[in-house]
Amino acid sequence: MAVVFDTDGVITDSARVHAAAWKTAFDAFPLLRGRHPFDVQDDYLRYVDGKSRLDGARAYLESQGLSPSRAEVRTVAADKERLFTDRLREHGIDAYPGTVRLLGVLRSAGLATAAVSASRHARELLEHAKVRALFDVLVDGSEAARLQLAGKPDPALFLEAARRLGTPAARAAVVEDALAGVEAGRRGGFGAVIGVDRTRTSATRAALLKHGADLVVEDLAELLDSED
Repeated sequence: MAVVFDTDGVITDSARVHAAAWKTAFDAFPLLRGRHPFDVQDDYLRYVDGKSRLDGARAYLESQGLSPSRAEVRTVAADKERLFTDRLREHGIDAYPGTVRLLGVLRSAGLATAAVSASRHARELLEHAKVRALFDVLVDGSEAARLQLAGKPDPALFLEAARRLGTPAARAAVVEDALAGVEAGRRGGFGAVIGVDRTRTSATRAALLKHGADLVVEDLAELLDSED
């Protein structure tokens, strides 16, 4: 048995920083000026959460009725990258205590664990949060690019993590907060897909279930508390 965790918003409290960086980048983008501002909850979850920067940038721009060129997509993605990196370097990111608790229990029970992310910052995030040692395997954005793995909702990232752990997908669980990630876990044939709803809204919970989550929790500590 094994458990594969998404990084941003599941392991580390970094999804909100990604969302804020996207908002600043999109709201300042010339082609979007005068339109409805980027929503850090609904638009982030629907269009960019869990995806690579380029895929996320293109998805949101297209959702606004634009047909962006490759250069335009790269421009807004690069701006977001700069904003996120500046915030990360200045303040760092912490791990969620509930996730750390769950990881401790899983490791004590002998279960293998992996962290995955479409971001190239995943290793830096995990090391800064002092939780990298809790994972046997890390498949991040750099590895995805090197191996030419398709982005979520394609399950390639998760399947590569399971392969490295030596565990069939059917005997592994995926833990995700992004709609695209939950869908990827379901498409990959994983034995269980757990959705994490940090927004604590009925709409987000329903969306995670619709996209393939077997169970939705607001914090992973709930999985331990339910056993008390």
